[in-house]
Amino acid sequence: MVEGVQPRQAGAGKRYDVFHTDCLARDVVDHVTSRWGIWVLISLRSQDLRFYELRESIQGISEKMLSQTLRALVQDGLVRREVEPTNPPQVTYGLTEFGRDIGEPLTELFDRITRRLSPGGEDSAVAAGGAAGARPRRDG
Repeated sequence: MVEGVQPRQAGAGKRYDVFHTDCLARDVVDHVTSRWGIWVLISLRSQDLRFYELRESIQGISEKMLSQTLRALVQDGLVRREVEPTNPPQVTYGLTEFGRDIGEPLTELFDRITRRLSPGGEDSAVAAGGAAGARPRRDG
């Protein structure tokens, strides 16, 4: 059994007003960029995971917060929840097509940040006092 809600579309030719508090797109952005939402999406980028596997892959998240985050992402149509009718039930989470579309730029962002912060990355020269990553002065 697969659970999930398809995201609602704006009418033809209409855009969402993300600055309005009732905007559906704003809610999705809030869930994606929440403290744990981004980590759930990144954790699911390469494979489906069960609840405990997600909890183990995201250090510091409580079961309560993981459960709330997954519930919101499933409702937004970013994550699918599959329940196997076994005893006890086995629940697996994976990205929907919409979740993969949203997760791709997040993964690129994460990869860029980790490259810059890794030893030998651009910021390591700046932190060591080198000029390689120094920015030119702007006079004026």
